Amino acid sequence: MTPDPAQFLAPSDAIDFQTPEVTALASRLSTGDTTATAKRCFEFVRDEIKHSCDFKLNPVTYSASAVLAHSTGYCYAKSHLLCALLRANKIPAGLCYQRLSIDDRGAPYCLHGLNAVFLPAHGWYRIDARGNRDNIDAQFNPPIEQLAFSASLPAEYDLPGIFAAPLEVVTSALTTHKKWDGLLQNLPDAEPATTNSIDLN
Repeated sequence: MTPDPAQFLAPSDAIDFQTPEVTALASRLSTGDTTATAKRCFEFVRDEIKHSCDFKLNPVTYSASAVLAHSTGYCYAKSHLLCALLRANKIPAGLCYQRLSIDDRGAPYCLHGLNAVFLPAHGWYRIDARGNRDNIDAQFNPPIEQLAFSASLPAEYDLPGIFAAPLEVVTSALTTHKKWDGLLQNLPDAEPATTNSIDLN
């Protein structure tokens, strides 16, 4: 799946699954079966962690432990928590991004954060735990991919590959802005890049 699978199992400042609270939650969500555990982790983050913009919640969170402590996060931060829960259960997981129109009509654009998980029966499988609402119905149903959004406008696209760590532009946005509305006015954007990523296939 990658020349160095260990990078998709390692902790980091964003994916800090070694913290006691994240470790304990990961253990509670474990079933002993990779696919079932991955689904439970996905559904927890999707349903129990509120999207900061949807619910107008502060603070802006970055690390998995902070997302869990405050029960809120933008899509990027929620993907950090999901990645942490999966890695804590020894399931390879990474970060993916889409570039999407903010108003669904064209410019301006921003990045949207989601995940990929490696399932033995299916390989890499993308999942999106940003949180469902009207017109958003992201599900875990491998091998069928059911994400929150699809890149369909001319300047929208899926950034290629799976990243072991957050993009620098995402890290900067989440650590610079402290309030949800401040980040909403400064959502990160980036051109396609494959540095430190692997191909989905």
